[in-house]
Amino acid sequence: MQKVIGNLSKGLFFIISAPSGTGKTTLIRMLTKECNSIVESVSFTTRKPRKGEIEGIDYFFISEEEFEEKIKNNEFLEYAKVFGNYYGTSKSFVEQNLKDKKHIVLIIDTQGAMKLKGKIDAVYVFISPPSIEELRSRINFRNSNDEDDIKKRLEWSKEEMKLIKEYDYNIVNHDSHTSYEILKAIIIAEEHKVKNLNYWR
Repeated sequence: MQKVIGNLSKGLFFIISAPSGTGKTTLIRMLTKECNSIVESVSFTTRKPRKGEIEGIDYFFISEEEFEEKIKNNEFLEYAKVFGNYYGTSKSFVEQNLKDKKHIVLIIDTQGAMKLKGKIDAVYVFISPPSIEELRSRINFRNSNDEDDIKKRLEWSKEEMKLIKEYDYNIVNHDSHTSYEILKAIIIAEEHKVKNLNYWR
């Protein structure tokens, strides 16, 4: 029986970028909870876990030495250094899940996303805050960061948003319910594109 999502014989790759504090992780967790044919790619990082983060669900937390060893072994689809910490996408995780007919959703900063453009077939989605003022409020509420850190993140967010034109879609996250419905609609539409007909069983 045909389903709304999950009909292809090979998964699709969705790359999601958004400024810190935009709510991207909440949207992706809503998506993977509802749709068992969609999985989130869990990245490796050298930064310390934040309160509430879980090993293997939010990230794989490793040392800088371990990360650099993985770089030498060509284990990453891409990697980047952001705010002094490494972040990398496991090549084997992505390849295996696509073969297993799972759609992969990768949350990644714009540095990593631009490295993947032209390297791998993917759908690029940017999630924007309603305004910089709202973003400042969310960052401050979530992390209680000091003013210097908030300023640094906001300046980086402005640079990230300059790259929206490089993405296929942009979702302005006014509220999570509406943004979630838009994101799900994008995935449904991509699965039913004519170019993917060769993936039908």
